Amino acid sequence: MNFLDHPFVLFAAALAFQWCAAYAGDLIRKKVRPLKPEDRDDFDVVRTASLTLLGLIIAFTFSMAVTRYDQRKNYEEEEANAIGTEFLRLDFLPQDNAPAVRETMIKYLDERIEFYQDRDERDIGRIDRDTGKLQTELWAAIAANAGKQQTPIIALVVSGMNDVLNAQGYTQAAWWNRIPLGAWALMMVTAIACNLLLGYGERRTSGLALVLPMIVAISFFLIADIDNPRAGIIRVPPNNLITLHHSLKPDG
Repeated sequence: MNFLDHPFVLFAAALAFQWCAAYAGDLIRKKVRPLKPEDRDDFDVVRTASLTLLGLIIAFTFSMAVTRYDQRKNYEEEEANAIGTEFLRLDFLPQDNAPAVRETMIKYLDERIEFYQDRDERDIGRIDRDTGKLQTELWAAIAANAGKQQTPIIALVVSGMNDVLNAQGYTQAAWWNRIPLGAWALMMVTAIACNLLLGYGERRTSGLALVLPMIVAISFFLIADIDNPRAGIIRVPPNNLITLHHSLKPDG
């Protein structure tokens, strides 16, 4: 089970591991090696530096997640623009096959909307296969007309279809572009170490040891939720594609 694909599970796991680390630090202080007064100043420096490092790592990772989220939104907009522009350029095709190409383009648009809205990973394979099949049909139809009429106008239609196919590829690459596992591992190890130090540095056992684990676990949840394009709460709605669909099929 990949915790990164389940933000709520990641939140629970991060909270549990950090709380256990804080509790272990408290036990070490009480039963193994109490913190001596003369070591307190040096320990506070190490603890402060560790917490600062944890904050910087979380901020950096959050920035990575937000950048990828913005990229997915931008590509959704670009994909809608590419499909809408090419749909208009289909008017330059011969009238005997333009309607069929338009109908295929509408089906392709439906698949792209479903790609954004579907939460079940098991359906993605089918969506990808259907998308690839429709792309092949669209390109074959445009290429057939380009072979018959090698004019600048038809070249414009070919270029537009190329933009549609490229936009889908850019979108897919953006959805695959996730925060590296190494960054998550570094962040989790640093958080556990900080909570261990926090528990060890307590002057007495108190409920404050739960504050940092809760805050950091919430941060992990938010980062994982933004970074995951399909699961979680924060997602990229295909608003531009849906609006385009309504404009192309007002009665649909």
